[in-house]
Amino acid sequence: MTGNQTNRKDVPHGNVRRSAPGEKPVLNEPWDFSNTAPLGEIKQRVAAKPKPAAQVKPGEESLDDSRFRKGMRMYLTRRWEGALEEFLQIDAKSFDKEQKAELAYYLGLCCTKLDRFDDALMYLEQVIAVDGSPLRVYQCRMILAFIYIMTDRASLAEAELNRLQGGGLESVMLYNTMAYAAYVQKHYLGAMEYYEKALEIDNDNTTALNSLGFILADSGFDKLKGLRLCRKAVDRNPENAAYLDSLGWASYKCGNIKDARKWLRQALDIAPQEAEIKKHFKIVTGEAV
Repeated sequence: MTGNQTNRKDVPHGNVRRSAPGEKPVLNEPWDFSNTAPLGEIKQRVAAKPKPAAQVKPGEESLDDSRFRKGMRMYLTRRWEGALEEFLQIDAKSFDKEQKAELAYYLGLCCTKLDRFDDALMYLEQVIAVDGSPLRVYQCRMILAFIYIMTDRASLAEAELNRLQGGGLESVMLYNTMAYAAYVQKHYLGAMEYYEKALEIDNDNTTALNSLGFILADSGFDKLKGLRLCRKAVDRNPENAAYLDSLGWASYKCGNIKDARKWLRQALDIAPQEAEIKKHFKIVTGEAV
């Protein structure tokens, strides 16, 4: 159970120590920040006529509004560095409170995508302090939790996630992230409980299926159930090396060496450089890769 959506943990690395790439369970689906805000909302903001600054004649667009609009277009097309450059050139003095919060929000997203975690934390915390939108604050706290997990500060991530849960907000992403935060702190029973909660909301969520299945099989808590869950994840995403690796490892834990070899070989074919897959393959087959 190694990578996925953006490879490995779906996470960037920054100028701080990240968790080892082979650790499990992997955050496989939540962290595509390109669409963290609803896409319709972004497009509406790009298309909307900007509010003119005091020194701009009615009907004209200020330079800062033009830069913001250009940055948003780049953001939509995943040109993170270009978007960040445009946003950083904006003099937000002419922006109202709502616009300033929105600018800080997208600065935080761009910095997260570009592995500039310290800057991302600063911008996102600004948004939380001033933005009155519960959805926006929820998104920011989720990203803060993500950053804390990936910079080995799982207890801080847990604090952010507990704030969200205490506020009555529940989602698959929330429980998957809480599960992962518990897992990296070796709170395995807690991790399993959170993955179960995620599956109560969406019983086909592949991240929860794969991660819970891996823990159950690897720990020996319920190897057969773990195998079933891993198989279900592979059925839904058969080209995912992480899921194939988990299924191979669960098969091995259940004593089915033939199937374990098959699934791990498929995982290796997709992701031949993944250390964790190579490690599992060597354990199962005795062959170095």
